[in-house]
Amino acid sequence: MARKFSRSHEEATRSDWPGAFRNDPPRGDSARSSDNQRRARIEIAFEEQTVLGALFGQFDQNLVQIENRMGVYISARGNKAVIEGPADSVARARDVLKGMHQRLLAGHEVDAGAVESLIMMSNEPTLEGIITGAPDGAPPIMIRTRKKTIVPRSATQIEYMRALVRDDVIFALGPAGTGKTYLAVAQAVAQLISGSVQRLILSRPAVEAGERLGFLPGDMKEKVDPYLRPLYDALYDCMPPEQVERRLASGEIEIAPIAFMRGRTLADAFVILDEAQNTTPMQMKMFLTRFGQNSRMVICGDPKQTDLPGGTAASGLNDAVNRLSGVEGIGMVRFGVADVVRHPIVGRIVEAYEGKDG
Repeated sequence: MARKFSRSHEEATRSDWPGAFRNDPPRGDSARSSDNQRRARIEIAFEEQTVLGALFGQFDQNLVQIENRMGVYISARGNKAVIEGPADSVARARDVLKGMHQRLLAGHEVDAGAVESLIMMSNEPTLEGIITGAPDGAPPIMIRTRKKTIVPRSATQIEYMRALVRDDVIFALGPAGTGKTYLAVAQAVAQLISGSVQRLILSRPAVEAGERLGFLPGDMKEKVDPYLRPLYDALYDCMPPEQVERRLASGEIEIAPIAFMRGRTLADAFVILDEAQNTTPMQMKMFLTRFGQNSRMVICGDPKQTDLPGGTAASGLNDAVNRLSGVEGIGMVRFGVADVVRHPIVGRIVEAYEGKDG
């Protein structure tokens, strides 16, 4: 397969690559002679050639993404790819390509986001297990819904997806873009479809994010729906629209502000509270005590961000985390900037803001 770039490889000298392909003697001491500085060259042959177009990407864009992110050089021809660069980076790039190939063989899509997630997880020993399952024969980590099969895109998402199956109450803590709410909705949809729960209840505090929306016309649903739109988006991404509408009409799926939870016992339900940092301590206590038999409850939020007048000190999420850490049956999964799975620039934006605020 011919590589297509904005300039030819002949024009792109070896010195263009980060620290790459130089035979200069090491300067300094042992830090310069680490394994990561040794050069390596690996050739990979892919037996299943029908997926090579999707594997390499249009104009080899997937390979270019790996090159740019990992500081290696990849030459692809036919069903073979040759990777050159620092030894550690070459080994990681090989694992990323193998993971992409396995994902395609399993029928999953490989887009720029999937490539980025595999690159981020290439330091994790669980990379191969995400696709093929553990060596002891355990099934791969995934969530199956009507519209797609979802696999983890960061190391913390692996821990989170395991917690969603294992724990009764899960706190998912961390910045935006880490998949906290999306994976919770996907797991909830999967359990609703399988019949392990009878209802799916999605809730969110109706707190204005630094804006004054004023009077909103319409009935109660029309007034609160703007606050709950992110939950609808995740739901429609996991189920066909007609099924979502039918289940909303029948009450199998309920989307409501947290104020509507008061006085209820939520049994046989998968309950998700999003933007939990905007609850007060009393609202959080009320919500948590709605827990009923054969239910699962997921609380998602960023403890560092709140739209409440009193700031993070007034957040019911922070209060609950302090009180409930270590309580049996309650799992706490903490995401960081490295777990942001949106466009890579989102992670850099989050990091810049947290560095300035922290």
